[in-house]
Amino acid sequence: MTMKNKPKVYKKSTVSIAKTTKFGKNVEVFPNVHIIGICDIGDNVKIGPNSTIINSRIKANTQITNSYIEESNVGSFNIIGPFARLRPNTKTYDNVKIGNFVEIKNSNIGNGCKISHLAYVGDADIGENVNIGCGVIFANYNGREKNRTFVGDNVFVGSNTNIIAPVTIESNSYICAGTTVTNHIVEGDFVIGRVRQENKKNRASKYLKEN
Repeated sequence: MTMKNKPKVYKKSTVSIAKTTKFGKNVEVFPNVHIIGICDIGDNVKIGPNSTIINSRIKANTQITNSYIEESNVGSFNIIGPFARLRPNTKTYDNVKIGNFVEIKNSNIGNGCKISHLAYVGDADIGENVNIGCGVIFANYNGREKNRTFVGDNVFVGSNTNIIAPVTIESNSYICAGTTVTNHIVEGDFVIGRVRQENKKNRASKYLKEN
């Protein structure tokens, strides 16, 4: 490694770091980490166990745990993982949380966004302070071509929402859980698109197995 600042590496025998890596000050690298290609790691970054970083930039004060980051730019004060995957051309700005089992591809994630668990974000431009709930899918591929989604600031996307690109979701809108979004959402809209629940009295026994 040719960098001036050397990271604190735990269990060095399990860690591999490319010579082309540049480190800031007070970086910590935990066991089973692989840093590959040309990477720039900022000050006070913690790279937790079982993480892989390839040709990426990680800005200061970010924490990464058990995650895979490739050809991406990660902002300051981010929390990435565990079990997150950032695919090529992903950019996160500052104070972003990317949680467990979240996959992001070719997308821009604005300041203060939270994508905490079990979501896929592909080909999207997302503004600031957006909350993306559990199980949200950005459906970017229609079988022939990829399309982008544009999301404004301060948007709430409820759990298990499907966003079918191409579509624009303007700022300060609210999407209820279980909604499928196919049309433009205007600023301030409250959006719900799901089948109304019906309860059939005493019908369950028809479908349950007999004991």
